[in-house]
Amino acid sequence: MKIDSHQHYWHFNTADYGWMGENMSAIKRDFLPEDLVPELSSIDFDGSIAVHARQSLEETNWLLRLADLNPHIKGVVGWVDLQSEQAEEQISTFAKHPKAVGVRHVIHDEADVDFMLRPEFIRGIKLLEKYKLTYDILIFPKHLKNTIQLVKQCSKKQIFVVDHIAKPLIKDGILSPWKEEIAELAKFPNVYCKVSGMVTEADWNNWKPEDIKPYLDVVFEAFGPERILIGSDWPVCLVAGKYSEVMNVVISYISDFTEENKLKILGINAINAYNIK
Repeated sequence: MKIDSHQHYWHFNTADYGWMGENMSAIKRDFLPEDLVPELSSIDFDGSIAVHARQSLEETNWLLRLADLNPHIKGVVGWVDLQSEQAEEQISTFAKHPKAVGVRHVIHDEADVDFMLRPEFIRGIKLLEKYKLTYDILIFPKHLKNTIQLVKQCSKKQIFVVDHIAKPLIKDGILSPWKEEIAELAKFPNVYCKVSGMVTEADWNNWKPEDIKPYLDVVFEAFGPERILIGSDWPVCLVAGKYSEVMNVVISYISDFTEENKLKILGINAINAYNIK
């Protein structure tokens, strides 16, 4: 099974999606399951992981309802309030759904750079292992040192997945210290990495695969084919390229890999990282 490990759905409105700037008109509309299906088919993919785009329980429940109605949605990464005294209640309710596979918090939007090291947040993260839920790490490079500390404080059985290779400064061609810190994070065997969201960190109008290759070289050396998942970040990626164009950056990069390793990157690793049944 080939799985796009990272995509979103939304009913567009300016109140909930104020982060969409004037230069993002391409995605200021509704994007729903019926819009993604032909894109998946165009590159012979079987399904996807739907990731929340709003931090609310309402959004999480909506994605689970979409998953009930759409077989191509193989899993849902939702949001729960990990800092809340009701965190375990929210997590246990979410985990009861067969397609609930992970939880995410938009760390990089928090004003406090040390947000992820708050005791109440770590307490919430530590609850996830009990319910076999993965934690998606959405950060900027400046958060990598703290991410290493977070992973150190959690069980080695807790699976983490870094979204969008931690959003390095591709447009500016800057590798360090992201390069060294992503390699340090990759030393933890319970951490996976999504090769997703890269085109939106590049020059939207002028990027080419050669701009992204140095960053792929770093993550593939660090994580190896056993812990890398392909993802589109659709429909956000559409501000910088067509779906097939974006996915083919990685598909082309691994074209000389063994068939076994290709299958891992294109689907098996997603199945393992998210415990997809």
